[in-house]
Amino acid sequence: MTVHPSLQTYADSATHSIEAIADLVKPLAEGEWNRRTPCPGWSVRDIVSHVIGMECEMLGDPRPIHTLPRDLYHVQSDFARYMEMQVDVRRHHTAPEMTSELEYVLIRRARQLRNESRAPETMVRAPLGAEQTLEVAYNMRAFDVWVHEQDLRTTLGQPGNLDSPGAHITRDVLLAALPKVVAKDAGAPANSAVVLDVHGPVEFLRTVRVDAEGRGSIDGSPSLGPAVTLSMDWETYVRLACGRVRPATVADRIKAEGDQELATAILDHFAVTP
Repeated sequence: MTVHPSLQTYADSATHSIEAIADLVKPLAEGEWNRRTPCPGWSVRDIVSHVIGMECEMLGDPRPIHTLPRDLYHVQSDFARYMEMQVDVRRHHTAPEMTSELEYVLIRRARQLRNESRAPETMVRAPLGAEQTLEVAYNMRAFDVWVHEQDLRTTLGQPGNLDSPGAHITRDVLLAALPKVVAKDAGAPANSAVVLDVHGPVEFLRTVRVDAEGRGSIDGSPSLGPAVTLSMDWETYVRLACGRVRPATVADRIKAEGDQELATAILDHFAVTP
């Protein structure tokens, strides 16, 4: 058996990104594993630990029994505490231990994917004891590991894969969150439109429309006379939407036309990852 066709793209994408991560970290010296990444509070080792830990959870392994230190400033929510457990339990692992465990979990997951016969709508474990469909789990996995691959590439000065399969999945995940950013978080007025124009390895133009009741929706058709048009390159869009940079630090890479107050409000709420 192989994975359901609607899961195949996500499975292939996640595998592609994790294999890229394995290639990136395999040659690193011990000290390089401690380098800070754009992911708040996490080093290279921490990101790889997170990837390993989440893959173990996809495999159904029990979560580690571990008490987090009290001084982790970046852990500010129950979700963050949940994610930190798999990271902190590996903080003292050596480089060979990390690469060996990553290689082993890749082998185990490849075997699981070869034998995956569950339907996309099957309910599986999600963070904090919740449940989600298998399709959502696979989708979010592909998104997560591609973003972390980019974190590592930024840290290690090895750009690449900005247009890989995971990039297109990431685009769709981030765009799905944009109507809430514009309509609710930034408070765009009723019956207005905001255009996002992104260029680079992944190019697209999307319009967020706010209806008379203040609800947001998104489509690919242009808008005449939008309240705001935001133009930026793909990498900047990803880094902003994933909370890796603040708008002020990449202001030279963003062109905002129209209502500047609304544009600022949208950019201030642009980060949509937990």
